[in-house]
Amino acid sequence: MSEQPAPAPMPVPAPSASPLPPGVAAALKRDNAGLVAAVVQQFDTNEVLMLGWMDDEALHRTLTSGRVTFYSRSRQEYWRKGDTSGHVQWVKSVAMDCDGDALLVRVDQVGAACHTGTRTCFDGRGLDVTALDTSTTSGEA
Repeated sequence: MSEQPAPAPMPVPAPSASPLPPGVAAALKRDNAGLVAAVVQQFDTNEVLMLGWMDDEALHRTLTSGRVTFYSRSRQEYWRKGDTSGHVQWVKSVAMDCDGDALLVRVDQVGAACHTGTRTCFDGRGLDVTALDTSTTSGEA
């Protein structure tokens, strides 16, 4: 059985009044809610800290303020990381992936990145992997 690729996100056009540069706004592939996933990574250790969501305004604020701003899907409002916790994310760089449907935000994280108080949202949350190790059974050396 061949593996089927995941369906591509439905492109949502850039808002007509997008605050982003036209080329960036045109390249982003947003979900049906107008959002794009933003993976946050510690700039010097490459540690993956968290995943958040951004619309055009949140990305614009992130690119122009030096601090990471997300769009909360549950509260339907913007929030800037660290405003209430003091655990600030200072932006070092932002990159768009090859498909335009994800962002990589490299930061200098102050304190915990996760709302639970852990350094990353992935601390202590590893899952058991039971897949067959094909590197030793495929005949490749």
